[in-house]
Formats: sequence, C-alpha cells, structure tokens
Amino acid sequence: QVQLVESGGGLVQAGGSLRLSCAASGRTFSAYSMAWFRQAPGKEREFVAAISQSSGTIYYADSVKGRSTISRDNAKNTVWLQMNNLRPEDTAVYYCAADRLGVTTSRYNYDYWGQGTQVTVSS
Repeated sequence: QVQLVESGGGLVQAGGSLRLSCAASGRTFSAYSMAWFRQAPGKEREFVAAISQSSGTIYYADSVKGRSTISRDNAKNTVWLQMNNLRPEDTAVYYCAADRLGVTTSRYNYDYWGQGTQVTVSS
C-alpha cells in the first residue's frame, strides 16, 4: 500500500508556472506507475499526465502537452508535475495517483489517490 501527499498548488496569474509535488510513503514507490489528474468544479476528474515505473513511458493530455512535464525520483519517493504558461482553464484540484500495473491514462486503473492540491489561475 502507498500513501500520497500532494503539495505545491496555489494562486498564479495566467502565463505563470507551478511545480506540484507528490510524496509517497512506503518502500515500493518504484513499483508504481504514477499519474496526475485534475478536477474542476462541476466537471469529471480528468487525466493530466502519467509516468511509468522507470520513467520510460510518459503520457500527457493534449490540453497540457508542451506546457507540462512529469518526472519522478524513485530514490526520493516523489513525482512532480511542472506546469508552465498556465491558463485559467487549468484551474482545478490536482490529484496524484498510483497504480501497481502498467502506466495508463484511465483514472479507473489507479488504486491509490492523494487528497489533492488546489491550483487557481487568474486571468
């Protein structure tokens, strides 16, 4: 089992940047594929980015591709999401998720979730 804690959210102006962090507990972090999802008010939770256990496979949603970078350090039990050129439509609660199986973009495949961190982008 793994516990996830996100941080790094906040209020930023459009065009700004944020770096979200997700710290995982446990000694088997390297066994999990990791992902970021987000959920805006009144909308379903949507995929943002995912990274495989060895960082060999990475996926991005079209909405963030070219503006965001997902990375991980298995020695630090941490995954990051660097977001640049933020837009008001990026406003949402961002969730970190972990899955023991192969990396995927589907939220239904992820077994463990953090509590979320709020990102608000003002225009």
